[in-house]
Amino acid sequence: MIVDLPDTTTSKISKKITSLREQGGVIALGRVLTLVVVTKSGQEEEAIEAANEASREHPCRIIVLADAGAQAPNRLDAQIRVGGDAGASEVIVLRGYGQMAHESESLVAALLLPDAPIVAWWPNGAPESACETSIGAIAHRRITDSANEPDPAQALENIRRTYKAGDTDLAWTRLTNWRIQLAAALEQSDDVEVTAVTVEGDGDSPSTLLLGSWLGRALQVPVAIVAGQAGTGIVGVHLATPSGTISLTRERGSIVELVQPGQPAQRIALPRRSLRDCLAEELRRLDPDEVFGDTVRSFEAFTNVQASAEDVLLSGADRWDDALVRVG
Repeated sequence: MIVDLPDTTTSKISKKITSLREQGGVIALGRVLTLVVVTKSGQEEEAIEAANEASREHPCRIIVLADAGAQAPNRLDAQIRVGGDAGASEVIVLRGYGQMAHESESLVAALLLPDAPIVAWWPNGAPESACETSIGAIAHRRITDSANEPDPAQALENIRRTYKAGDTDLAWTRLTNWRIQLAAALEQSDDVEVTAVTVEGDGDSPSTLLLGSWLGRALQVPVAIVAGQAGTGIVGVHLATPSGTISLTRERGSIVELVQPGQPAQRIALPRRSLRDCLAEELRRLDPDEVFGDTVRSFEAFTNVQASAEDVLLSGADRWDDALVRVG
């Protein structure tokens, strides 16, 4: 069910939600959090679809603040989606014009679930400092997506500079499976020492930069970035050890190959994560992600570090020093 409320107020919206519940019981009360999505009008549907899918695991109220244009006369249009149009959630879309186009706590205050955590999500157009915005200041978690920004590296630098506990970024969430596989490979290795790391991937991908920063900080070793073709994401990770190189390389699609010294190659399913999967993972936890915080705060020394493939020898140790850059 979709109910449109043109030129309305948050008080009228709240009363309409109560009326819908009384009329048909179409809105369940078992919500565990409020997800506030801050975006622009016309860009909200992909975020709503992902949030609806994630809500099947985390029932929530979704409030979408869609900037419809600050130059227009002041007006607030709303749309309430429930039932089959809202997954396991209830969706309230607020399209603000004029002064109401700007995100504001006052627009959502009457619609927040009582005594429930608040998660703020900027799927695009991330603020320079999420925690200092009106919505970010009341949120328990603040989710951005630097991959959708014009300058991903600058977006990460903004997070590093303004980081507060509770901040996170979906570029980090997309690395979960890579981090799991790399940790497992190191646990299986006979070598306890990693002497250098190379990360191959899209040089403009914030996930590539964050993975390099995480490995450099965790292992306390030099890291080199091999900039690959745009849009490829992470292509491979190579860990140099005294007995040889441990490599995890994407062959095609969702398959990666793990090569370890003295062991047969293994093929592992490592599919690219959907927006729904990443959002659902972030909604599972409301405590600060301390590992992300440590990683992004060590990002400064890593910004703009790139190397060409010709500069890095991936199959031996004799030329590592020529292309390595220390991180952190």
